[in-house]
Amino acid sequence: MFGKRRTLLVIVLLVATAVWAQRGLRGFRSFDDEEELPLPADATEKTEFLFARLRYDSVRGSWGWRGGAWATDYPKADRQFLQGLRRLSRVHARSVEEVVDVNSDQIYRYPWLYAVEVGRWELSDSQARRLRDYLDRGGFLMVDDFHGYWEWDVFLHSLRKVFPDRAVVDLESSDPIFHVLYDLDQRVQIPGIHTLFSGSTSEKGGVDPKWRGVYDDRGRLVVAICHNMDLGDAWEWADHPDYPERYAALAYRIALNYIIYAMTH
Repeated sequence: MFGKRRTLLVIVLLVATAVWAQRGLRGFRSFDDEEELPLPADATEKTEFLFARLRYDSVRGSWGWRGGAWATDYPKADRQFLQGLRRLSRVHARSVEEVVDVNSDQIYRYPWLYAVEVGRWELSDSQARRLRDYLDRGGFLMVDDFHGYWEWDVFLHSLRKVFPDRAVVDLESSDPIFHVLYDLDQRVQIPGIHTLFSGSTSEKGGVDPKWRGVYDDRGRLVVAICHNMDLGDAWEWADHPDYPERYAALAYRIALNYIIYAMTH
């Protein structure tokens, strides 16, 4: 009898979890600090900008909360970044993130997408075509938090499906994206908090930070690539007394520039 009750309880919990996940905005538990994040009072406010986090399929063996590496630092990083966006700019942004599946037509609703740990993503041909169509229509993709040669190769394998006809290039310091709101001529490697506490700002052999991107036919940057750095961690731990302010401040400024650029170019 006890075994049957336990089986029934497991089934009920699984069903309840699935229903909860589909009911929209709720308070979420942060993967890194296991702290329950309450839903802000203005979470359903209608605004001009939403922070859209891209959900994608991960390569086999990749870890991540709620089914994949896409959820790394989620949702605390997103919400703390949004606090900074609302405070440091006039962008009318919602205080809560939106998770957008790469398979969904919902991506067309958001002019700016953020994808994390893309050194672990794996896009199918149809997903790559959808993402290319989204970008060709004027969308913008920022990718972050992947390191070293192996993760770069994994990232590039899927990106080449999106852009078989375009090159990934290093961004010059004179590029408008570094000057649309803040002048970011001086940029340094932004470390993850655990890497920083080990005495280094790099991980997985990714010593040199790379600001790279892909341009369209008109010279508009449509993909901004932050390789060998971890802006998401800087947002997430900006309130931690041991995380250096200089890294957090730069992480906010880079993303603010990327958003303003995406919305105005």
